[in-house]
Amino acid sequence: MFFELKNKECQCGARAGVLHTEHGDIQTPIFMPVGTVGSVKGVYHRDLKDDIKAQIILGNTYHLLLRPGIDLINKAGGLHKFVNWDRPILTDSGGFQVFSLAENRKITEKGCTFRSHIDGSPREFTPENNVDTQRKIGADIIMALDECTPGTADYKYSLQSLQRTGRWLDRCVKRFKETEPLYGYRQFFFPIVQGCIYPDLRRMAADQAAKADMDGCAIGGLSVGEPTEKMYEMLEVLNPVLPADKPRYLMGVGTPANILEGIERGVDMFDCVMPTRNGRNGMLFTSEGIINMKNKCWAEDFSQIDVNGTSFVDTSYTKAYLRHLFVAGEMLAAQIASYHNLAFYLKLVEDARTHIMAGDFKKWKEETVKKVSQRINDK
Repeated sequence: MFFELKNKECQCGARAGVLHTEHGDIQTPIFMPVGTVGSVKGVYHRDLKDDIKAQIILGNTYHLLLRPGIDLINKAGGLHKFVNWDRPILTDSGGFQVFSLAENRKITEKGCTFRSHIDGSPREFTPENNVDTQRKIGADIIMALDECTPGTADYKYSLQSLQRTGRWLDRCVKRFKETEPLYGYRQFFFPIVQGCIYPDLRRMAADQAAKADMDGCAIGGLSVGEPTEKMYEMLEVLNPVLPADKPRYLMGVGTPANILEGIERGVDMFDCVMPTRNGRNGMLFTSEGIINMKNKCWAEDFSQIDVNGTSFVDTSYTKAYLRHLFVAGEMLAAQIASYHNLAFYLKLVEDARTHIMAGDFKKWKEETVKKVSQRINDK
């Protein structure tokens, strides 16, 4: 059994479960730190495991294809060995990255051709070679190749794109089933549900994913320009129609509030660059709200960064010291902030799981969203 459902909140769609992989079990709901090119920026793997409590990290097929190259990863024995990470890994197919290269790619029924953003060299993804590439990377969970439509796409284009993504999915599934893992452990495959902001297209995509009868379902094409309320609306559309016995992964989302709202609407897995990217720029997420560490108001504040001690890596650091590091341009500032934000995100989903198991998630979530969304002394 890949996904084991442990409990479901009776007042909403929130679920607690376990993903069983050969590199370890994953307690859901879960947040996955983004390790795009095989590293979570500025964070040692030791600290990801021991302090931040990451159960799984994410890599990206597009970026790993360009650097260091799939053949090198294959020679190393797969991405786990190459980066020395012995816990589960998930890879995105790279569809979002390819389709964001609007001026440097071409989409056809066969697949998509694009130019590397690094050296301009021509590349191609087809459903077949994309599966082959992810087999060589060796992630525990891999994604189908899809077209990610922007949140502002019109209905006609969204329908055409979704239909093509469905045909690509058929080819991905066929390729996945006729090939074998390369490194001696099982890999799991997720279709990606697209459909922009149109409820009937989202239902159509969910039906495609269900008919594929694979291991889980990813939800793509949200938080890509549409209003937040539309994202929540689409999750509410999908919650009752996605297979209840399979995990749901909301791709590239989001803020702490987004994650809690997603959990309430039946999502099990999340990833986002926000904890590390925003951390490097001085934004900290805490149990009491959002802090801009560069603000002058923290210059003489000798209190701990998070007074409630949300699993921060080292609570001996003060706000005054961290602000000093940012003002001085010290690399340690970005490192500490990244550690803190990732630890906060992982503690947040751990707490969500605890409350789902206890049966009081909805009440806790409503109180917590208000706290984590407010900005503290934003001057």
